[in-house]
Amino acid sequence: MANFSVVNNIGSVNAQAELARTNFGLQRTLARLSSGLRINSSGDDAAGLAVANKFRSDVAILTVGVRNANDAVSKLQIVDGALNNISNLLDRAATLATQSASGAFDGSRTVLDNEFQNVLDEITREAGIAGLNASTSYSVYISNDGSNGTVSVSFGQATASALGVTASTVNITNATAAQSAITSISSAITSLGTVQGQVGSAENRLQYAISLAQSQVVNKTAAESGIRDANIAEESANLTRYNILTQSGLAALAQASQSAASVLSLLR
Repeated sequence: MANFSVVNNIGSVNAQAELARTNFGLQRTLARLSSGLRINSSGDDAAGLAVANKFRSDVAILTVGVRNANDAVSKLQIVDGALNNISNLLDRAATLATQSASGAFDGSRTVLDNEFQNVLDEITREAGIAGLNASTSYSVYISNDGSNGTVSVSFGQATASALGVTASTVNITNATAAQSAITSISSAITSLGTVQGQVGSAENRLQYAISLAQSQVVNKTAAESGIRDANIAEESANLTRYNILTQSGLAALAQASQSAASVLSLLR
């Protein structure tokens, strides 16, 4: 049996409740469309927000980690350049020693030895400038993966003393000494090659680490985007739906109000 009442308009109450739900959905959709984000507050998706924030933090750390690794590569490239120059200096020292080692040499061995000693001094000077006057090791922090998040690099010395060619041990003032110096220089070139190999290996390892970190940045950014970003196509469809529901809800509310007013006609 129908219940006609002027005290409680159930139809109007229902229409208002539906309009409230529609308005909530409309406001959420507008927020997502205007921000481009599916999650604008923790209430939108608390669990998803926590995961997205973790991905965002990882990306921030990896981005700085890539910068750290690039800085380390630049530092190693400076060292590598100095090693190449020291290699050239050893070549020059070998050339001078070879000249002096020849019994047929008619020039001044004193002049040759002066340049030879200057070359050795320059090797030590350049090694000091490039930080090659002591064995070096350091860790490059790239990510927050514990011990796996750092790359450790190390390389040895490249001073004349470390290479075994100092003024106190080698000279080319006579043919015999020059021949001995050639042997020492050959050994120094081998020792220098070891240091160059250490530096080159460190550069390559850091380059691989940079490549991995950059890949992780891309993948973690994509993962965060999948959680946090709004699907614009879906939200555009929702906007149309909520606009229609709002209009129909307002029409229903107006109809409910008219229905209540019509009950008064029974009293006439």
